[in-house]
Amino acid sequence: MRVLTGLAHAAICVPDVEEAARWYTDVLGFDLLSPPYEMAGPAMDRDMGELIAPPVVVKAAIIGCADSDHVIELIEYPRAPSGGLQSRLRPELTRVGLTHIGIVCDDIEAARTELLNRGVTFLTSGIASVAGLHTTWFTDPWDTVFILVQKDRPERPYWRQLTL
Repeated sequence: MRVLTGLAHAAICVPDVEEAARWYTDVLGFDLLSPPYEMAGPAMDRDMGELIAPPVVVKAAIIGCADSDHVIELIEYPRAPSGGLQSRLRPELTRVGLTHIGIVCDDIEAARTELLNRGVTFLTSGIASVAGLHTTWFTDPWDTVFILVQKDRPERPYWRQLTL
């Protein structure tokens, strides 16, 4: 049984998302698919509040080479402290560098159940709904963090769930 249906994104934590977006577009030649924006509030607290102490504030930009789910999310956590030791129970998502990889599925509840049955360790206790997505977080045996996402609008890339 296939549980996962594709890759959504890889996220790279940076100290300044505007500067990073300029570098990735100017130096590497990526397209700026979604300019820097900030997300905060109850939906973000439900999505990531078990991983980063609330109130969760995220600044992000999306870069890539095409209008698809296969993109890089540049992400900054302006109110979260960085540094310190990584914990298996609370990974350090605010460190600079690659923080997590997004994976797309068609049915997040079924996928979560199947992955739990396969021994996958989840970092959040349930499924959140934020920005037109249903999300849940897990880790591989070597502490690489993944976010499993189900899109409300499957015909759209994950990063365009709320746009017209």
